[in-house]
Amino acid sequence: MAGDEAHSGKPLARLIALYLPQFHPIPENDAWWGKGFTEWTNVAKARPLFRGHWQPRLPADLGFYDLRVAEVREQQAAMARAAGVEAFCYWHYWFGNGRRLLERPFHEVLESGRPDFPFCLAWANESWSGIWHGSPDRVLMQQQYPGPEDERAHFDAVLPAFRDVRYFKVDGKPLFALFHPGEHPDPAGFIRHWQALAKEAGLPGIYFVAMSSREVDSREDLPRASFDAVTEHGPGDFLERPPQNGWARKMRSVRRRFLRPERFQYRDVVRTAFSEEFAKDARFIPTVLPGWDNTPRSGARGFVFEGSTPELFEEYLAKAVDLARSKGWEERIIFLKAWNEWAEGNYVEPDSRFGHQYLDAMRRALHADRVAAT
Repeated sequence: MAGDEAHSGKPLARLIALYLPQFHPIPENDAWWGKGFTEWTNVAKARPLFRGHWQPRLPADLGFYDLRVAEVREQQAAMARAAGVEAFCYWHYWFGNGRRLLERPFHEVLESGRPDFPFCLAWANESWSGIWHGSPDRVLMQQQYPGPEDERAHFDAVLPAFRDVRYFKVDGKPLFALFHPGEHPDPAGFIRHWQALAKEAGLPGIYFVAMSSREVDSREDLPRASFDAVTEHGPGDFLERPPQNGWARKMRSVRRRFLRPERFQYRDVVRTAFSEEFAKDARFIPTVLPGWDNTPRSGARGFVFEGSTPELFEEYLAKAVDLARSKGWEERIIFLKAWNEWAEGNYVEPDSRFGHQYLDAMRRALHADRVAAT
């Protein structure tokens, strides 16, 4: 099999990159955070919070882009395709009763037919609050689950995307991810309802992915069998993985007391990746993070994965590829978190420090030249 892949130049796995649409102004963010607010507002104002802290992180090739500009979306797709990404997974916001936010970029992608690049959707089913800005009790937009009628309205809203030829599918089924399965009051019932609606619409079904292994495993009434696949979601699913010796625990306590970000070594995240028992589950999809630093959003309340480099990221992704290759091609999926979550230090787009090095690392890990060289 490896020889065939090396000869064809086909990627060794199906990489899906999570894609944040919050790079254009909307009235709600204007009201909450000030006129013209976008994710770039947090990125640009970030400052170092400890010695050696790399902030601010500034974009290179694409600059401080606006996702209302079609040319930007085309450039992103071209970069992703060249690096071996098969699809963007757009964060999708449905708060119940038809309430949506940040839908414009994906709506324009869908309506225009451009870029000609595969996509899928991940439902970010959580309330928006001021938790990362020091106001945890301030609810900006409440996530609601009104019931079957709203579920049908939600399905009807995404059905045109499911029917688009670009939609990412597994054995003909459109992939749909659920960010917080444990937050939904009846995820199994929701899945049954949407599967029935999909059959009514002439689809073979929907491929459902739960986006938190630990969240699923912690609820007895939320069996993995409700989902076709389960993956991790950072940093919550990753923070307990690195070794926590007494000195590390003491330092975390000191930093909390003096309002300093909690710091973890990225090399420890890479070293221990996919070592847990649930990674052996046939339904498990590996997720890789290029890094993490959400201090631009949360300041001293944030978490930082220190020491991320393109070389360590390549090692991380290569481990995920090796794990995914045990499956047939249709389910040989890896999630990248993320393509462009800049205010969380969680992106692979070119920046002023590393340029295209993370994209180059992705291409090496995903493509057959790695097989030929080993």
